[in-house]
Amino acid sequence: MTSCLESIQSFNCVWFETGEKRNVLASMLAGTLFFVGWWFIIDAHAKYPSEMSNAYHLCGVFGTISLFMINSVTNAQIRGDAYNGGYLGARGARGWVFIGFVMGFAAVFAACWILFANFVAAGAQHNWPGVGLFLQNVFIFLGSLTYKFGRLEEL
Repeated sequence: MTSCLESIQSFNCVWFETGEKRNVLASMLAGTLFFVGWWFIIDAHAKYPSEMSNAYHLCGVFGTISLFMINSVTNAQIRGDAYNGGYLGARGARGWVFIGFVMGFAAVFAACWILFANFVAAGAQHNWPGVGLFLQNVFIFLGSLTYKFGRLEEL
């Protein structure tokens, strides 16, 4: 995934070296994206509680479970470098991450469906609850991608 971007030359910033800090920065960015995503839905629910059904929160719950599923498996386990045995090995790790990605995409698509079906097309008085739900799931999914692909593997 990152090999296509390795040939790009960029200027090094003297005061901001990320070499040793890449894992820390990726974790901080992913946590911030996750926090901002949940902040959107908390704000939407606090401002318009009568327009937010409790069932809408299932999208965010499944997005959060997806984040945990995707990031509980290291890249070395997916490649098969970290397993010495086990029942499923690298194939099980790949299947687990695939199911996590499917859950994340499903949460984003369900939030998009809710936004357009229940708020935009239905002519709701306020669209912010649907937009907040959609942004929540997009930010959670971006946080999981940032953490998964932004970290360097420990050698």
